[in-house]
Amino acid sequence: MRPDDKSMSQSISVSWSTAEVKVPQKSVPCDKLSNYDLILRCQEGIQPDREAFAELLHRYNSHVEKILYHLAPDWHDRADLAQEVWIRAYRKIKRVQEPAKFRGWLSRIATNLFYDELRKRKRVRHPLSLDAPRQMDDGEVEWEVASDAPSPDEDLSTQEFYEQLRVAIADLPEAFRTTIVLREIEGMPYEEIAEVTGVSLGTVKSRIARARTRLQSVLQNYLDVD
Repeated sequence: MRPDDKSMSQSISVSWSTAEVKVPQKSVPCDKLSNYDLILRCQEGIQPDREAFAELLHRYNSHVEKILYHLAPDWHDRADLAQEVWIRAYRKIKRVQEPAKFRGWLSRIATNLFYDELRKRKRVRHPLSLDAPRQMDDGEVEWEVASDAPSPDEDLSTQEFYEQLRVAIADLPEAFRTTIVLREIEGMPYEEIAEVTGVSLGTVKSRIARARTRLQSVLQNYLDVD
């Protein structure tokens, strides 16, 4: 072998060794892998690695359930919908091009599934339950998830507020409801919401601003009370 050939062979060997290091080792337990590496492992082979996918389900299932709960709190088949989300995710996980954005990709699947089901049922029920808005230092309004158990001092005024809030949310266009859920409940940044909903950043900001304005207008009498 000529010196140049030997040098080239060593170079290729080093190159391959470096590339192999980037692949998650099978000897590493799935629960010790990062989310990024779990997705890479799922994308190897013909079918997604079942253990790696099961670990992703374990880590993100509460996220899926939370989105579906706030979009459809009165649907009794949310568990079935969550299962369908994961079935779709399993079938499509090899298409994930940016593993770091898996959470947003999963949110998009859950949101799309909800609206698919909504169109099938051809009816709109109260889609969201939120706590009273609070004015923040930056001028934005933040909502917290309403507790299932009423507090001891909950009075008629508070009950009326919740009812008015549900009505106001139900009256929002579907796209506005989705952005409110993703922003105020999931805490997603505007850029990620744009990716999930498939619209521009400017459209996301416009929808959220208009939704807040409409809700504040409807609930102004309650917001003025200390």
